[in-house]
Amino acid sequence: MTNEGATKKAETKTTDHNALTTTSNSELEAKHKDSSPVLVKAEEMLERLAEITKETAHKAYEIFQRRGGEFGRELDDWFHAESEVLLPVKVEVTETDDLINVRAAVAGFKPEEVKVSVKDNLLVLTGENKSSEKREDENMIFSEFRSNKFCRRIKLPGDVDGDKVEANLNDGVLQLKLPKLPPKEAKQIPVNAS
Repeated sequence: MTNEGATKKAETKTTDHNALTTTSNSELEAKHKDSSPVLVKAEEMLERLAEITKETAHKAYEIFQRRGGEFGRELDDWFHAESEVLLPVKVEVTETDDLINVRAAVAGFKPEEVKVSVKDNLLVLTGENKSSEKREDENMIFSEFRSNKFCRRIKLPGDVDGDKVEANLNDGVLQLKLPKLPPKEAKQIPVNAS
């Protein structure tokens, strides 16, 4: 490739990156509708985690009350509630010298229903689809079919560059490529006498 061709390619990449960082959330979601999940800020994801925790706590309390309010099995109630509120998601994390790869099984979710957040070495994956059946004539005792959302929080083996994450969803498998940040070098701090 000639210098001129390489320069044009670099300019195109810079323009694409600048366009991506200046688009609104709705435009960004529209761009990602093909097979890329939505990347969101860590603060938004933390709010989502708080909502899920509150919903799980509410469900656990309902289960506690339904079994007569007997103390001593609260942890069982929590796990029972969590299994009703959240779908289990299997995850695989691998790494190379400069990249961390994550695969997550999220069958049944469209790319726009999956949100990915990464900050330093913490990766959070959430998803929710709106399809839910409501039966008024039955009293639900337990159902793992009711859950239409998932949430996984994964501590990565190193810090990653959140601006360069690639996310792709194909055949129910979310694939993430997370470029590693170079290790921070220790700084020597001089000690002054006073």
